[in-house]
Amino acid sequence: MSTKMIETQTIEFKQVWNDEYLKWVCGFANAQGGFLYIGINDDGEVVGVANARKLMEDIPNTIHNILGIVVGVDLLHSSDGKEYLCINVPLSNVPVACRGKYYYRSGTTNQELSGLTLNDFLLRKMNITWDMGTIPTATFDDIDGDALSFFLRTAINARRLPADCATMTKEQVLRHLHLTSDDGLITRAALLLFGKDIKRWSITADFRIGRFGNSLSDLITQDDIACPLILMPDRIIETLRSKYLTSPIHYEGLLRMEPLEIPEDGLREIICNAIIHRDYCGVFTQMKVFNDRIVLWNDGPLPMGYTVETLMGDHESRPRNRYIAEMFYRAGFIENWGRGYDKIRNSFVSAKLNMPSFESERGGFLVTILREKYVANEAKIDNSGQNVPVNVPVNVPVNVPVNDRQKQIINLITANSYITVLQLSKELGVNEKTIKRDLHLLKQKNIIERIGADKNGHWKIISPENTPKTT
Repeated sequence: MSTKMIETQTIEFKQVWNDEYLKWVCGFANAQGGFLYIGINDDGEVVGVANARKLMEDIPNTIHNILGIVVGVDLLHSSDGKEYLCINVPLSNVPVACRGKYYYRSGTTNQELSGLTLNDFLLRKMNITWDMGTIPTATFDDIDGDALSFFLRTAINARRLPADCATMTKEQVLRHLHLTSDDGLITRAALLLFGKDIKRWSITADFRIGRFGNSLSDLITQDDIACPLILMPDRIIETLRSKYLTSPIHYEGLLRMEPLEIPEDGLREIICNAIIHRDYCGVFTQMKVFNDRIVLWNDGPLPMGYTVETLMGDHESRPRNRYIAEMFYRAGFIENWGRGYDKIRNSFVSAKLNMPSFESERGGFLVTILREKYVANEAKIDNSGQNVPVNVPVNVPVNVPVNDRQKQIINLITANSYITVLQLSKELGVNEKTIKRDLHLLKQKNIIERIGADKNGHWKIISPENTPKTT
């Protein structure tokens, strides 16, 4: 062995033994195991210990009495005859505490675990995740048959479930998927994935989207999506497509194409990750759509020992909610090899867009996506000489005589084509009669059009070429 070493995830140096270092032994046992060398300084040089042979007896006994684990202690010699010790700490299959506290070796640091991180650690050590827990009061009537049928169709089409599952009852399907316990109780995963009312089982299980102008104080519209998790990615994409994001039109030959301004494959992967990895005991997942960016945050820290850099490289998939992740995999929504970030990267590279940024922030995970195509299209319209406000999406016709309140109505309709007269009244602080009069005038000027019945219909912005010119 060389007289010069470096500290790593599994190697730590101490010049002398101190019972304080039981915390480091505890951290190794809870992480990957490791080696604690006594008699080596911080520079990795062997300085030796005077009482090495006595410590060979004392250290194993102290560790066993305090931590309840058995370690190996070896006496080693440097090339110049100095004695030092190597404490070989095995990985423990059960949580190890040091005087009532839990520690975990991450990189070259020893971290004390607490709160949600401690809870996740204890569950993982017992080979369970939160979503595996059962709800004694839940029944099979709480399962939405349509959501379960949708899952079966997609999973069978993805060849990740046998075709005969389509003829099974609810009880048989959930049992086949291990989403019920041996005594027939339904797991949290099943109730969130296929439940009729997911907020009954997790009050913050919904996914909230807000459209803002240039700042958080400028909220234009918002949506609260609270459906079975297996349906949620599609619902979110549909809502973003119809209300929040633009779909620039181009032609491939004679074929008219209207892809989202953000690559849908990458966006879907980001959304699925937020649903799968979030902490369902925390706050709701939130997506904020600004003029120049989209910000998505979900509660729940990264897996212990993982950093953002870990996610960007080759890594194992370690979902916080293992059963939810398994069902998303079976449905063909994700892969289970930790390849999600490659999929996101490839999607954005193909679209010639910047890769989203990822950060561990406020006890959760933050993704920021730049709206490059939207911003570019806005600039193109502004440079054409039209009078287009910065927070009005592309193709909003405001080149006719309208007052400021009517311009705000156009903004709100563009952000949410299903907005009601009552909602417009509340947003703008005027009575419904005034709103109705403004809407009538905008229709007369051929700026907006009402599609469908009053209750189930929506608004449509008429394209600029059909709009009367400013007088």
